[in-house]
Amino acid sequence: MVAFDEEQAEAEALDRLQDLGLSQYEAQTLINLLRLGTGTAQDITRVNNVPRTRVYEAADRLHELGFVDIQHTTPRKFTVISKETIVRMLNTKRETTITELRECLEEIGPAQPQREQFGVWTVTGREAVTSRIDEFITEADEQIVYMTVDELLTDAHIDALQAAADRGVDIYLAGISGAVEDRVREEVPSIELFETLWEWQDTPAGSLLITDEETALVSALVNGASGADEIEETAIWGAGDRNSLVVVLRAIFTWRLDDSRSA
Repeated sequence: MVAFDEEQAEAEALDRLQDLGLSQYEAQTLINLLRLGTGTAQDITRVNNVPRTRVYEAADRLHELGFVDIQHTTPRKFTVISKETIVRMLNTKRETTITELRECLEEIGPAQPQREQFGVWTVTGREAVTSRIDEFITEADEQIVYMTVDELLTDAHIDALQAAADRGVDIYLAGISGAVEDRVREEVPSIELFETLWEWQDTPAGSLLITDEETALVSALVNGASGADEIEETAIWGAGDRNSLVVVLRAIFTWRLDDSRSA
């Protein structure tokens, strides 16, 4: 768990509350009330100069959400429920929203996105690249060829590979260290390791993935926007048995895998 001082904790809490759907003033009013316990609009304003008119609007919305109770005195007083209850209610709301979104998305369009036969798509950001790799591994029916480095082989990737192996998919893996190889062999015994044409870990390469000889992805590790201290991942991918990226990589790795099997 990351340690925050009080000021950092408040700033982070404001961001997270807004991520979960509260407005800036609603989030700030809620935090102010957590500091006060109970108070009038004027009391809430005094904490950090939130405009009083905004406090009334925000408190009414927080009341609707069930986070704040109102005492109709003159002036009105507001009190906040416990932090634990707030977190529980927000989590329930988030889970309900995701469930409803999933149900809606299942009714929209085809079950699977249409794959482009020609052209190459770009994916930027480690989280986005990781999600795309998981998606392709999960959809594989027959074969997975996967080159990556230790830091990019996540637990989620290994779980997806294990599930693919259980489906009877042939899996070929390269580029990782001996220690990680041992772990992967333990969790996915049927996986086959092969030697690469390159010293993969000595390059800025990230991952290379081919599934069912018709989907290909290649990523690279690059300096992020903040400079050399931040390493980001970017990738290109293509799909379809006539896609240029798929055709080239399939030709390279069909030869390489055949060579490894015959050795």
